[in-house]
Amino acid sequence: MPNRLQKRIVHSQVWKSIFRTGSPQSNLDKSRFIYNNFFFHVFPVKVERASLRFTATFFLGIISFALFVLLVLTGIYLMLYYHPSVPQAYRDMKDLEFVVSNGRFIRNFHRWAAHGMVAVVFLHLLRVFYAGAYRPPKQFNWVVGVILFLLTLLLSYTGYLLPWDQLALWGISVGTNMLGYAPVIGGKVRFLLLGGHIVGENALLRFYVLHVFILPLAMTVLLGVHFWRVRKDGGITPLIKPRQQKASNAQSETDHEA
Repeated sequence: MPNRLQKRIVHSQVWKSIFRTGSPQSNLDKSRFIYNNFFFHVFPVKVERASLRFTATFFLGIISFALFVLLVLTGIYLMLYYHPSVPQAYRDMKDLEFVVSNGRFIRNFHRWAAHGMVAVVFLHLLRVFYAGAYRPPKQFNWVVGVILFLLTLLLSYTGYLLPWDQLALWGISVGTNMLGYAPVIGGKVRFLLLGGHIVGENALLRFYVLHVFILPLAMTVLLGVHFWRVRKDGGITPLIKPRQQKASNAQSETDHEA
């Protein structure tokens, strides 16, 4: 019975409209199967076997993306009980702690996931740098990765003000005052972020919009570009030892001379 049902599903028009190439029988069919499927398209058709090992990447990129998804989901839940206004923001955080069912768990989960994402993205950058995956032709994706790390830091920082407690107020005050000493544009950027000269309701609203819309949207777009470049570059570059690199360079020079 299960086999008959499976055959009916595979040969149905709905299945064919989603998987147009059918069951792949050759390497060409496998390539078309991946190319025509949205979920498989982000993965390269062929990858080096060494790049599939756990020690090659430690799955840091996948962990970073998983933490981002968890932050989005928990953030949406927290938005249902939060108002970016003074002094209601602080009251909402207290309600999440003591009134809302599982509110404290969701808030702490969101906070620790944010800390974890900063650490994991930083380790991911170190792994890419140590493996030499920033070298041509992947330097563009390296720049995108650095920008994603900066966005991760900004997301963590903009969420710092939202509880509207003394720790948040002084943390934002110190950070924006340091920014104000930047040459030429420091004062203007500080005024733009705070919506004035002091940390008040305008600053809370601006940091809220940055945290829940502008920065996540920018990160989502750049993540799409990042995944696309990984696919176009043939997957993730495994760690290459110096001796292997020298041998590979010597072999390529010999082939060129020949």
